[in-house]
Amino acid sequence: MTSQTFGVQDLTLTSVSGSNVDSMTQLHDSYDLAGLTLPNRVVMAPMTRVRSNPEGLATASTATYYAQRASAGLIVSEGVHPHVEGQSNPLTPGLATDEQAASWVQVTDAVHNHGGRIFAQLMHGGRVGHPDNTGGLQPVGPSAVAAPGRGFTPKGPQDFPTPRALSGDEVVEHAASYGEAAARGIGAGFDGVELHGANGYLIAQFLSSNANLRTDSYGGSIENRVRFAVEATAGAVEKVGGHRVGIRLSPDSGIWGVEETESRELYLALLEQLSPLGLAYVHLEATTDDDTLLALRKAWDGTLIMNPARPGGPTPAGPEDARRWLDNGADLISFGRAFIANPDLVERLRDGLPLAEADPATFYAGGDRGYIDYPTYRA
Repeated sequence: MTSQTFGVQDLTLTSVSGSNVDSMTQLHDSYDLAGLTLPNRVVMAPMTRVRSNPEGLATASTATYYAQRASAGLIVSEGVHPHVEGQSNPLTPGLATDEQAASWVQVTDAVHNHGGRIFAQLMHGGRVGHPDNTGGLQPVGPSAVAAPGRGFTPKGPQDFPTPRALSGDEVVEHAASYGEAAARGIGAGFDGVELHGANGYLIAQFLSSNANLRTDSYGGSIENRVRFAVEATAGAVEKVGGHRVGIRLSPDSGIWGVEETESRELYLALLEQLSPLGLAYVHLEATTDDDTLLALRKAWDGTLIMNPARPGGPTPAGPEDARRWLDNGADLISFGRAFIANPDLVERLRDGLPLAEADPATFYAGGDRGYIDYPTYRA
């Protein structure tokens, strides 16, 4: 399994000193996120860990894992599929059924009991999936265009099959599944939800110019290609309120073969359509050039979470990147891989303590090793 497969963010941090002090002090200031008070501006980025049970239920270890990291200003959970046809990988949890939602109560209770706040990331894999992961259901997508490469299944890596192109009525159904899952998530105690519109999954496939070859109102022009993202987000807002909804985006990421023509114009148009919905935040990945990211920051006058690390990139981001994006107008900074080996990452950053390194061999290995056994610095 590769880090690209499951979207783990690379981020290596060291002690903070010198010119970083002002911005890194700001990182530990409180922040009002649409009425939710965050004690600091450190966000735990969503990272798939492949630790659910075969029915897509969160476990007691899931609760322990997130509770250990509850000092983050905000936790965004691993990707949670909102529809039975949306599971991208085996042993990833869902919010597609009431039973799956009930399994998350132990997680949200544990996080809240440890003083934390947690959003559920709603991740529909779309064409990035396999029948072996969904009980025999064929993956779906905007068009019958297979993703390049291989995905992980219980039988090992396999080529992605050609997805079944969604009919017009099915597009509406799958857009609505985000709102339905959002309602289940809030009912299970989540403080909000984040729609996964990044990294080549279903929303990104509709934004794409090569995965989306539709000739109806969901394909072709920029206006049409953003329609699914807007409808899915609006549906979640209708169910749980804009203050409980965010969206994650990765312009120009190219992940899973997704390409986007006129990328800057595409995302500017998307933000314009999202602006009236009163979202809690937009969560951007540094997957495109700085000029485009700064243009998007200027266009979005709401809360911006910035993840400075490119998924699977050869150069992990560091404290200079966090400082730079706070200086460039980001409100919150999300950290991924550093949270795996450092459940007390917030405290280590605040006190300038050294960071432990995570073992990549256990990222997706299952079980508790490399999951809930990393100690705090002062353990």
